[in-house]
Amino acid sequence: MEYLAGHYYHVYNRGCNRKHIFANDGNYLFLLQRAKTYLAEYPLTVIAYCLMPNHYHFLFRPEEDGTVSPFLQRLFNSYTQAFNNQQGRSGPLFEGRPKSILVDTDEYVKHLCRYIHLNPVDAGLVAHPEDWPYSNYLEWVEERKGTLIDRALVRQYFRTPADYETFITQKLDETLEEKLKPFYLD
Repeated sequence: MEYLAGHYYHVYNRGCNRKHIFANDGNYLFLLQRAKTYLAEYPLTVIAYCLMPNHYHFLFRPEEDGTVSPFLQRLFNSYTQAFNNQQGRSGPLFEGRPKSILVDTDEYVKHLCRYIHLNPVDAGLVAHPEDWPYSNYLEWVEERKGTLIDRALVRQYFRTPADYETFITQKLDETLEEKLKPFYLD
């Protein structure tokens, strides 16, 4: 896929054979730290993300054409090498290349953020999205000062953190739910 500046892209992948890609809290933190480090070199904005035990979701907006693929390649090659070394394993960690979808409307952006942030709740890992530390939901509701977020965009869609918290609990429109079905990973 050609990633064009100013557009939104949902990027996701899961572990080979649906196996875990994170063995412990340190693995999640290592990936997030690497993402922050590499983002300094790529004009790319993270809108939403969630790291799950056996898969991940990112919503990106590239600020220049062609920045998503090299960022992802560098991030996940680095992570895979470190994970394999730590776990005494070799070979691929993920099911091929990351999948990506162009997110083409503001409504789709908002609902996709909700889907991403509710992923650990839907998987039964936590009761509330604020209980999962490996997403940027806490940044969206201003409970954590992370850097993997575009706060101006968040406030463009939701005036206050409470507005987003209310939105999170609303039922998905059936059309948007159908659009999101391909992303249900287990």
